[in-house]
Amino acid sequence: MLVLRIGRVVSKEDLVAHLVDEGDAINAGAIEVYVHRLRKKLEDAQILIRTVRGLGYLLEKPRAS
Repeated sequence: MLVLRIGRVVSKEDLVAHLVDEGDAINAGAIEVYVHRLRKKLEDAQILIRTVRGLGYLLEKPRAS
C-alpha cells in the first residue's frame, strides 16, 4: 500500500483496513512493529519510510545518485 501511494501519507487506519480481513482485530501498535521491521529490511536499498506524526507513514522516493 505504501508503494502504491509513494510520496503520499498513508494512515495507520488505512493500513489496517488494507491488511486484515473484516472482523479480524489488529491494533495500531502492531502496525508500528511491522513498519519498523520493514524499515530495517529497506535500509540497504536507501528507501525511507517516514512517520508523519498524527497522520501516518510516508514512503519517500529514493534520491538519484
